[in-house]
Amino acid sequence: MVTCHLRYVIDPYKLDEFEHYARLWIPLVERFGGQHHGYFLPSEGANNIALALFSFPSLATYEQYRKASMEDADCLSAFDYARQTRCILSYERSFMRPVFG
Repeated sequence: MVTCHLRYVIDPYKLDEFEHYARLWIPLVERFGGQHHGYFLPSEGANNIALALFSFPSLATYEQYRKASMEDADCLSAFDYARQTRCILSYERSFMRPVFG
């Protein structure tokens, strides 16, 4: 299993738009075989950092999802929403493997 950790720098004045974007992606990741662990929005502290975590069975299945998302109408619409609203200033992606008890 591989977990994707996304760290977003968002426009703090567009938090509602980013939350809408986040809600679009949760079912999309799951539709492509991933398990979404949620988005985490600013509460206390920095007002411009948001996180997301989701897992796929392997890096190969994640790569299949990434390729398919570039051709899926709902995914393309979500990407376009972020571009139009400019709620995301930048992001970085890293991959981790979970350790369970």
